[in-house]
Amino acid sequence: MVAPDKYTAEKILWIHPWAPNLFSFRLTRYAGFRFTPGQFARLGVAKPDPDNPKNPSGTRIVWRAYSIVSASYDEHLEFYSIVIPGGDFTSELSRLRVGDTVYVEKMNYGFLTCDRFERGKDLWLLATGTGLAPFISILWEHKTWDDYENLIVVHSVRYPNELAYQQTIEGFRAHKHFRARARKLRYVQVVTRAKFDGALGQRIPALIESGQLESRVGVGLDLSRSRVMICGNPEMVTDTRKRLTARGFSTSRRGVPGQLAVENYW
Repeated sequence: MVAPDKYTAEKILWIHPWAPNLFSFRLTRYAGFRFTPGQFARLGVAKPDPDNPKNPSGTRIVWRAYSIVSASYDEHLEFYSIVIPGGDFTSELSRLRVGDTVYVEKMNYGFLTCDRFERGKDLWLLATGTGLAPFISILWEHKTWDDYENLIVVHSVRYPNELAYQQTIEGFRAHKHFRARARKLRYVQVVTRAKFDGALGQRIPALIESGQLESRVGVGLDLSRSRVMICGNPEMVTDTRKRLTARGFSTSRRGVPGQLAVENYW
């Protein structure tokens, strides 16, 4: 149980559906909440708990970790969610509407941040599904564009309508604060269960194994240059890490810089 003084009650400002099982939402932001792009927050939703005699309020708060989509300097907090049928958290969250309450822990979490790396030139952001969320926040950070020569976003989904945030990613090319560095951005779409014009059709680990991903991007996965972030379903994360580890890549740890960073809150 999270103590009441450890979280704030925020209001939903905006909801955007991407697909029947995917949506994004924005919350008001407590002025004292701080985070580094790539980190996640713990969100809580209230659920009925009428059969618990030890809980006279009749409700309980269920908590889950959510990567933050918004920029560190935004006045709101944005999140990207999948709906799990019958899920204790997401099924309740998906029923909420603008103006409803979501609780946010005051503490930030996670180590999927660019300060894990040293001396890289190419930043690879490899995601499946809602694992894209922290990478959007990282792209909104001006320092990311200053520090790297190439920013490579690879987003793998099952079907084309799950390619969330594609307009946001492409929009960096014309954005007044980023367009001068737009040549750095490379965006690769992967759709595994349907044909989609311009998209690759295999899972990310297979695309790395075959060399097809590097060929498409025009940039090699190189130990001295490449810094790789991985976020998504556990199978993709495990398989991708194995393939890169076999090529000499290692995970960055406190005091021991490497070339890989992986989120582990799944």
